[in-house]
Amino acid sequence: MREYLLTLLVAAAVTYLAAGPVRAVASRFGVVAPVRDRDVHADAVPRLGGLAMLLGLLAALAVAYRLPLLGRVFEAQEPQAVLTAAVVICLLGAIDDVWGLDAVTKLAGQVLAAGLMALQGVQLLWLPWPGQTIVLDSTTGTLVTVLVVVATANAVNFVDGLDGLAAGIVGIAASAFFLFSYLLAVQNSLDRALTPSLLSAALVGVCGGFLVHNVHPGRLFMGDSGSMLIGLLLAAASITLTGRVDYYQFSSRDLFPTVVPTLLPFAVLAVPFLDLGLAVVRRTRAGRSPFAPDKQHLHHRLLEIGHTQRRAVTIMYLLTALLAYGAVAVAVLPLPLAGVLFTVGLGTLAVFTQWPRVRSSHP
Repeated sequence: MREYLLTLLVAAAVTYLAAGPVRAVASRFGVVAPVRDRDVHADAVPRLGGLAMLLGLLAALAVAYRLPLLGRVFEAQEPQAVLTAAVVICLLGAIDDVWGLDAVTKLAGQVLAAGLMALQGVQLLWLPWPGQTIVLDSTTGTLVTVLVVVATANAVNFVDGLDGLAAGIVGIAASAFFLFSYLLAVQNSLDRALTPSLLSAALVGVCGGFLVHNVHPGRLFMGDSGSMLIGLLLAAASITLTGRVDYYQFSSRDLFPTVVPTLLPFAVLAVPFLDLGLAVVRRTRAGRSPFAPDKQHLHHRLLEIGHTQRRAVTIMYLLTALLAYGAVAVAVLPLPLAGVLFTVGLGTLAVFTQWPRVRSSHP
């Protein structure tokens, strides 16, 4: 645990320290997010924060490489594959932040980054399912991996609409991944489960270090360079957790319920994917491109109800935590207790979400 904590702290510290110079450079060269009709910020804010996050990731992996336990992870080449893809997708996002890219070019770059990672060995080999394991051949595994990475990167990009929202959601999701994969590694001595633990710990640190600069009122935006980067890293953690360990080599007495490896990735990604899915349906029904921007995302609807930016972000945080840690609770707690806790949490969150309407109806 100490090595993971050190990796997390290094990622957070370097990201935090690098954000200042990145902000200065972005301001100097006019790389700022202009105020548009669909935006909620009132002033132009520098972006390119993804570059600081990439530096934090690089530093964290460099430190982990020198540590006795985590150094063993690099023998499998998985961190190197993820890092290659991370550099490509972050630079792609930086180009988009500075000059702007059309949707097709950006999608092609995302596929390239995901493909590089998959071809270097980070891909889904099988999908766990209650009672069986669905084995994927190399071609299918590569295609499914690319689809997962591209979908996750775009989902995180879609949800990045309020100060601190994307970084906080991904950080919470990564912490849930870390908890599950760490327990899996410790309780079952699975060295291969160290890879998702390392990626998740570094991702939590990167998001935490950046949040200091990004909470409302944000002084630096991550831009596409950041949202696509952390989306890729979250997908990589999911892939190395879900599709690289054969959970059915263990009996149910030795391992958490076998449904959890399948449930957890969907749970932690539920909020951004829900927002993405609703946006695609909404825009398609209106005869518009699925990538056409609008002001009807989940966080925009929370603002319409009457929440402040910080309260809206907090609600999204709590929803992500409820889903992510609810899935983990299924693994570590008796199912009835996990169900009760989830129900209580969901009810409390529902009341908190609707509180402005309740208050306005009872003056």
